Amino acid sequence: MDMKKLVAYSSVSHLGFCTLGIFALTPLGLSGSVLQQINHGISTGALFLIVGILYERRHTREIAEYGGISNVMPVYASISMIMFLSSMGLPLLNGFVGEFTILQGTFVENWKWGAWAVPGVVLAAAYLLWLYQRVFFGPVTNPKNEKLHDLTPREVLTFVPLIIMAFWIGLYPKPFFQILEQPVNQLVQTVRPDYPLPPGAVNASNQPAALAVPAAVAVNPTTVPARAAEPVKGKN
Repeated sequence: MDMKKLVAYSSVSHLGFCTLGIFALTPLGLSGSVLQQINHGISTGALFLIVGILYERRHTREIAEYGGISNVMPVYASISMIMFLSSMGLPLLNGFVGEFTILQGTFVENWKWGAWAVPGVVLAAAYLLWLYQRVFFGPVTNPKNEKLHDLTPREVLTFVPLIIMAFWIGLYPKPFFQILEQPVNQLVQTVRPDYPLPPGAVNASNQPAALAVPAAVAVNPTTVPARAAEPVKGKN
């Protein structure tokens, strides 16, 4: 089997979760969907880069051609493991935050949709772990792999930003959710006016001008007591 094809299956799985969050149309579902699209660019981009590096050295993507790569390319194997776990949604990495938020928002709307999506998490982890085990673990079974050189410093630097983003979103996603909160709440209120958003979820400054009441007109003049007329003083 082709490694690139298997990575493409994981890409389809990520985008399926993004679609699920959009169609759930809840604040959590939409926020998780946008975040998962960012995660998809990080994780799947790194996986395609991982496959490309191995293809550049061996000019084949067939899983059967490899085995025991971690013995000759330990740095490459370590970085690959981090990005594989990121794509699978391991806690403390970015994929977990996106998938968990989408599933949480989906279960709130319809638990049956969420129940159908949960096996997708398990299947994605199963075939990615199967791929990693066949390529990296065990003894070196192919003599052509015995002299493969590990990652160069330039190749390691290529992965550093992706690894930092994966751990940043996984450990501290609050800044991303703060940015998404306002537009997501406005979108939900526009499409589903009857959806029970918490008080103050939509900022009044972003409301249409027709709904905003100027401060000068906000007070009803009929409610203000009239000042007593002062008597006019006559001339002596």
